[in-house]
Amino acid sequence: MLNLLGGVALLLWGTTMVQGGISRAYSAALRRWIGAGMGNPVTSLLAGVGVTLLLQSSTATALLMTTLAGRGIVATAPGLAVLLGADIGTTLVAQVFSLDLSWLAPLLVLAGVALYRNSQAAERQELARVGIGLGLMLLALHQIVAASQPLRESGVLPGLLTALGGDRLILVLIGALLAWLAHSSIATVLLVMSLGSAEVISLHAAFALVLGINVGGVLPPLVSTFGKPAVARRLPLGNLFFKLAGASVALPLLATLVPLFGAFGAPLARQIVNFHTLFNASLALVFLFLTPWVARLTERILPERGNGEDPAQPQHLDPGALKTPSVAIALAERETLRMGDFVESMLRRTMEALRSGNLALAQAIGRDDDVADRLNEAIKLYLTRVSREPMSEKDSRRIIDIITFATNLEHIGDIIDKNLMELVAKMGRNRLQFSEAGLNDIVGLHERLLESFALALNVFMKGEVEMARRLLAEKTRFRDLERQAVENHLLRLKSGKLESIDTTSIHIDVLRDWKRINSHITAVAYPILDRAGELRESRLMPAS
Repeated sequence: MLNLLGGVALLLWGTTMVQGGISRAYSAALRRWIGAGMGNPVTSLLAGVGVTLLLQSSTATALLMTTLAGRGIVATAPGLAVLLGADIGTTLVAQVFSLDLSWLAPLLVLAGVALYRNSQAAERQELARVGIGLGLMLLALHQIVAASQPLRESGVLPGLLTALGGDRLILVLIGALLAWLAHSSIATVLLVMSLGSAEVISLHAAFALVLGINVGGVLPPLVSTFGKPAVARRLPLGNLFFKLAGASVALPLLATLVPLFGAFGAPLARQIVNFHTLFNASLALVFLFLTPWVARLTERILPERGNGEDPAQPQHLDPGALKTPSVAIALAERETLRMGDFVESMLRRTMEALRSGNLALAQAIGRDDDVADRLNEAIKLYLTRVSREPMSEKDSRRIIDIITFATNLEHIGDIIDKNLMELVAKMGRNRLQFSEAGLNDIVGLHERLLESFALALNVFMKGEVEMARRLLAEKTRFRDLERQAVENHLLRLKSGKLESIDTTSIHIDVLRDWKRINSHITAVAYPILDRAGELRESRLMPAS
């Protein structure tokens, strides 16, 4: 049993390595591939097949699709077609692994390790992880089959499964539970295939388990969307509807299907994988052109409840105004100001988090950064659609200004979330505190940041040259104050002040991040001053 569980763990780990390597190396390309295939149900299905062949997991594809749907990038009907293709793709992966490829495992692991150790490029290292992961999966399958032999000879597990074989529904529930716990339908199907190959389970029991695995494989994406907008929850709900409908039809037919598959004389493992493929191909055949109907059903079950449900849902980006660029641009300005309010709230609470080392507050600030990221994406997509309409040069410039300002707001949020909240966590874990003088320097710069932020929002909306000059002048004063704060800290280090020594790296990092945030805040002034002819081409002194 220990060898069997170790093989299962190795199989899951190999699957995770393959998914992670492909996702990190080609995540942007995968999203573009999916976007390019949204033209009709057939191309959407093929896009799902292709992406899942790369990711080696329909669960990973489903999670990617729910993210895209939640951001309004993918509609429900074509997204469901992609998931039908993803389910076919995962069966093709299982078909490949049903072949005896154990001889390939050491070659893949060896090549992966060699590539990883001899390459500095991130993309090649991710591909190396993919190779190692595939090799581990093949090794794991070999180990599972070998570990299953004593179980078959002992008769304990076969006897238990034979006893359960009379109740097909229990086997379906067991398969669903295994797939949900593993978070990988392909790994669970391969496990059942290996047990079948070792003749530990009967073909009848294996088919019932496969039906359960197909249902259970939908649960992780469904559970992961709890608390998210309704539009993000519709895809996994629709996919669950496909699987439940298919399993409800197939389960009573198992008594007929088992002898039918056995008549072809294929090895037991191949029959299990063939049933898995036939089941998902049949679902695609039946439901592919019914996805609009299923999409409407999910919309009826999960209707939108208004913008108050999710703060990341835009409140001002009215699609009906797209034909009138001047109105749409004004709406985008209002949404950008709303995004600015979230980022300003993050910046304001950052000082409290740094003082207290409060990890719960740091997590709350991180959630606001997710809101800001999604609002930024929504604003950009909206303005991209506006830009397709005929408009004046002034409106075109304003679109660029809004996108630039929203991007700078997003960068500020990222600095707070990815950098400053990490410092908060470090201070909380190590129970560190700034010296009183050092904290005063940090607080003073933070207050000036908040003042500059408020001024920047006014500059963004009014576009007044004088206000832009004040904002840019404040950047120079802030740079001088930041430099003075660093010198003050170094003097405290020389004097041997204990709190300054303990927090020196964090202190310098906070000051650096304050300076970076200030640069993003004041960037809104540059296009206004540039158009007014009040910027020099270069800050460099002329060459002598």
